[in-house]
Amino acid sequence: MTAEGHLLFALATAVAAKRYDLTPILSAADWWHLIPACLLTSLLPDIDHPKSLLGQRLRWISIPISRIFGHRGFTHSLIAVAIGIFLLVNKLPADLFIPNDVIQGMVLGYLSHILADMLTPAGVPLLWPCRWRFRLPLLPSSKHPQPERYFCIALLTFAVLTPESLTKQWIALGSQQVNQTWQQWSPLFSGLTR
Repeated sequence: MTAEGHLLFALATAVAAKRYDLTPILSAADWWHLIPACLLTSLLPDIDHPKSLLGQRLRWISIPISRIFGHRGFTHSLIAVAIGIFLLVNKLPADLFIPNDVIQGMVLGYLSHILADMLTPAGVPLLWPCRWRFRLPLLPSSKHPQPERYFCIALLTFAVLTPESLTKQWIALGSQQVNQTWQQWSPLFSGLTR
């Protein structure tokens, strides 16, 4: 996905997360905190690609990461997300105050990048170092940016214009289905731990 696509996708994700109450902090977030924080980190996973928008500006970081992990490797994994959250929460100087909505916006931006790359044929290695690629290839490769642009603009339009009550009903139905599935499968998992 292109940098433009990632920025539009992150914007749509931020709008949807706030409007549809993804977390209590995000639902109460200040738009001036959430949007910049989300956009700031939405390009960060591509630091592993020296020709990316961010990689071109930070070559001294991008080239070593690219040589060690390759493109769409470690930086596109859940391990990278967990390390980033740990560093944001625990390793910042005590006198540096970052509001919780900014922290959650930064995590959301990073995750939006990974989710957007999952929509391409190449997918992402969520469970890195395991080489499995997770993908739901709804978009063509980034050599054809028009469908990507239209998809992201449509997603942003949907996030802005869909009535909150309708979306909350969809989320409630999805949540009920997840709970029912968990109740059906949890006996299987409890049998494994004995």
